[in-house]
Amino acid sequence: MTLSLTFLGAARHVTGTKHLLTVGDKKVLLDCGLVQGPRKMAEHANRNLPIGGGEVDCVVLSHAHIDHCGALPRLVKDGFGGPIWCTRATADMLRMMLTDSAHIQAQDIKHLRKHGHQVEPLYDQEDVERTLRLVRGIDYHETFDVVPGLRVTFLDAGHILGAAIVVMDTDVDHRQRRIVFTGDHGRKELPILRDPERIPECDALITESTYGDRLHPPRVDMASELQRIVEEELHDGGRIIVPAFAVGRTQSVVLFLGQLMMDGRLPKLPIYVDSPMSREATKIMAAHADLFDKETSELMRGGHHPLFFEGVRYVADVEESKSLNEVREGVIVSASGMCESGRVLHHLKQSIGRKQDCVLLVGYQAENTLGRRLMDGMDEVRIYGDTYKVRCKVRSMSGFSAHADYSELLTAERHLAMRCKQVFVVHGEEEPAMAFAGRLRDVGFRDVVVPAKRDCIDIA
Repeated sequence: MTLSLTFLGAARHVTGTKHLLTVGDKKVLLDCGLVQGPRKMAEHANRNLPIGGGEVDCVVLSHAHIDHCGALPRLVKDGFGGPIWCTRATADMLRMMLTDSAHIQAQDIKHLRKHGHQVEPLYDQEDVERTLRLVRGIDYHETFDVVPGLRVTFLDAGHILGAAIVVMDTDVDHRQRRIVFTGDHGRKELPILRDPERIPECDALITESTYGDRLHPPRVDMASELQRIVEEELHDGGRIIVPAFAVGRTQSVVLFLGQLMMDGRLPKLPIYVDSPMSREATKIMAAHADLFDKETSELMRGGHHPLFFEGVRYVADVEESKSLNEVREGVIVSASGMCESGRVLHHLKQSIGRKQDCVLLVGYQAENTLGRRLMDGMDEVRIYGDTYKVRCKVRSMSGFSAHADYSELLTAERHLAMRCKQVFVVHGEEEPAMAFAGRLRDVGFRDVVVPAKRDCIDIA
């Protein structure tokens, strides 16, 4: 009986995660994310999925970031009608994430049609509703059957609310094998969420490698660095634009700023969270306080909510968002994290030409995204088709990343080397993925592969 993996996305690339596990005659898709990057490339990849919806029996979803879940309605539109398995917190996040994605597409299509382009969205809200009806929320540590011969258990990945390490146990040809998919593996001792759980011993490992060639600064340095950047902007009389993913990164930035002000290390300053999705995500997180770490739980018991406090304002409507054009100091946190869509583009248009302003990049910036071009120091960038000179300061803080760096990943995985027969390194651009594969070999893993897109490999 067949037991194999086909890598359909995020193979030598970061976005668009899709890994197909074939168990006998059943096909299980691990994640179904949107590809992010240059419009033409992303549009082609997302409109032409590498597998038909009718070919997939079920989806197992690691978490609700759009590069892992955003293509689900397209898969449904293409004929998928099976169950979508995920944690309960991820299920709560999905409606918000997919609805926002459909809304952004509708707005982009409207803009393109004004300029004479006759195109249809990848999916609409009706497709989202059909998708949500297929979602099955499961508790952490509950084992369940997804197809005959394959049982799944979710462990806490510590990445974003509801993120899971996916543990898969198979019975094929009277042989028991365990496959573990890290999803996006989180980090220890970061604020709000619990630390990642220990990865159980396994026969095959699918591991991310986003920061496979880099180390994050220590957390204490993160707070000091953020303090320094904000103090400089207060001195220069400018404002700080923070492009941030609505789920996870936004809440971490708000928490750090709140603690710096509470400790007296920064003066009281306005913080604007300008993203309807960030506002909703923060409410969902507050409803899942049982998943918070001990430190955050103690803060809340002491009467300080780390996400709702004096000075932080969650912007609701478009008119309020437009009014932020007149704001000349403070911090504006707005999606999307790679500056490819959303309200942050309007704030960038206002600030990118002002020397006194700052763009602070706090997350991973994939190749060919606007965020990456800013991080790489380009003198000119295009926003909504217009060219802008980059005169503002551009800074980056990788320490806010919810992805483990290579040392953290090795610490989480090295104990698997004795039993694990195969490792597949995914969710990393080619250079970091190759570098991390080498490090895995150095600590004793024998068969380590960095698959290319559409590679199909049998599980030994």
